Amino acid sequence: MDTLKLGHYEFSSRFILGSGKFSLELIKSAINEANTQIITLALRRANTGSLENILDYIPKNITLLPNTSGARNATEALRIARLAREICQSELIKIEVIRDSKYLLPDNFESIKACEMLAKEGFTPLVYMYPDLYAARSMKDVGAAAIMPLGAPIGSNKGLLTREFIQILLDELDVPIIVDAGLGTPAQACEAMQMGASAVMVNTAIANANDIALMARAFSLAVEAGRAAFLAGLAPQSAHLKAEASSPLTGFLRD
Repeated sequence: MDTLKLGHYEFSSRFILGSGKFSLELIKSAINEANTQIITLALRRANTGSLENILDYIPKNITLLPNTSGARNATEALRIARLAREICQSELIKIEVIRDSKYLLPDNFESIKACEMLAKEGFTPLVYMYPDLYAARSMKDVGAAAIMPLGAPIGSNKGLLTREFIQILLDELDVPIIVDAGLGTPAQACEAMQMGASAVMVNTAIANANDIALMARAFSLAVEAGRAAFLAGLAPQSAHLKAEASSPLTGFLRD
């Protein structure tokens, strides 16, 4: 069976759904259509007060992947992760350390430190990062269960702007690579999976669609198609614009 392994967790779905921009009323239908098994959420959405709690809208069979959104350094990420573990009852954690408020690019240096601290405390860390081979290797060495390089800036829907750098990570690392942030269309998700990504995570492109449930289904099918294509082995492209007949050019009726 083709399973996604994250630490001691195993999943049959390779589509991770974000929840940051969804209304609570629509998130359940998106989950059902996405055929996902993992939902990410920011701790501030999982409140325990009198306000509506997103956890009440997520089916119990879904694995929660809380993130450290809001953390500006490794120490803050550790504090948020500890709170998330208490609320979500899971050691799975997505490390997000972002100091830049304009471009929202992850701080790889602080993320490495956070990954090491969290791994030592028994967490299963998945690290959101700007695709850099040296940083990714360091994250793996200190305990990352998966590396999550951005395809493009968060919420931009610009697709695989960092495609070539992600390919380097895929070629050089033996840890799951999950493309996160920036994917704007199902075709882009399919392309990431065809490259060999272990999974993709999508939020904005679905949450901002006219028909959220239908777009979630479209992404789910694209992820499945991309994974199947990768496993099947893509046919090589011709180096030149020269046609090659798919059927023999002999045996015509006139011959």
